[in-house]
Amino acid sequence: MAKVLLKGNEALAEAALAAGCRFYSGYPITPQTEILEYLSWRMEDVGGVFIQAESELAGINMVLGAAAAGARALTTSSGPGFSLKQEGISYLVAADLPAVIVDVMRIGSGLGDIAQGQGDYWQLTRGGGHGDYHTLVLAPASVQENANMMAEAFDLAEKYRHPVLIASDAAIGQMIEAVEISEFVEHDINKFDWTIKGCKKGCEQRKIQNVYYTHPDYEGYLSSKYAQMEEEEQRYENIQVEDAEVVLVAYGISSRVSREAVEIARAQGFKLGLIRPITLWPFPKKAFEEAKEAKAFLTVEMNILGQMVDDVKLATEGKYPVDHYGSIFEIPETDGIIAKAKEMLKKGEI
Repeated sequence: MAKVLLKGNEALAEAALAAGCRFYSGYPITPQTEILEYLSWRMEDVGGVFIQAESELAGINMVLGAAAAGARALTTSSGPGFSLKQEGISYLVAADLPAVIVDVMRIGSGLGDIAQGQGDYWQLTRGGGHGDYHTLVLAPASVQENANMMAEAFDLAEKYRHPVLIASDAAIGQMIEAVEISEFVEHDINKFDWTIKGCKKGCEQRKIQNVYYTHPDYEGYLSSKYAQMEEEEQRYENIQVEDAEVVLVAYGISSRVSREAVEIARAQGFKLGLIRPITLWPFPKKAFEEAKEAKAFLTVEMNILGQMVDDVKLATEGKYPVDHYGSIFEIPETDGIIAKAKEMLKKGEI
């Protein structure tokens, strides 16, 4: 397909259809409402089902039903709406069901505001609902990646029979860029033998239920599933990391500014590098093995608590200073990033 200009949210929606998604249920909330609006008319074109649910709670549980029947099912939200979906996500995990859930992050806490933010990192990566689980989390940094990650998310969801989250944000969702949508594929709703189907009288009925009740070794089964994810699914992009004295760690919209900061710092003779996590979980620990000359690490995030700092400390085994630069309201600026990185280098005399 030729490149077209699309808003990030619209590209994500069209890419979901191209990936074979034929069921969407959700509720409008800024800054992700364009996804719902786009699919409200476009889903009908491809013979799928679109439902504007009465709430986020209804939306996520409708996805559970569609996934149980074998459909590629999608729901999207932001901020408080994403919080309301957490119990349903926990139920998807417990039932071993694949689905894709998009969080177009905005400023929190509480009702928050509609501008871009990255304050949902802990909720995305720690399992936002009750129970003992993880979810795979993909973090796009462009409109094109918004589109590319939809097919990947559905493939991963089905590979592991597990929900996959996409951590977008208001900046990426609202910006317009040239994007190429993949060729359309049709998903066979009868592809998997575990899905619920009608049956003739006398035949054993298929059912979906909490596998805690049915699996003889659920602890081993689940822990081995997560171990496989951590081994096989770490995704990242490293930019001039190998000789960097200070390495930035940033995802989403913050990574785009961080990339520019690396270019400017290098022009000044300051060896700055960037690790861009593409999977927020599993966190790409392997990326840090390339930072052979690093003396410190700096996360660049749109939140006030430095929510990714702990993961960087774990990835580097606590051997290096790790700090955070960012604001709850504003996209970080390159000059501030570089100044903070230089300050870390000077402060520790490292």
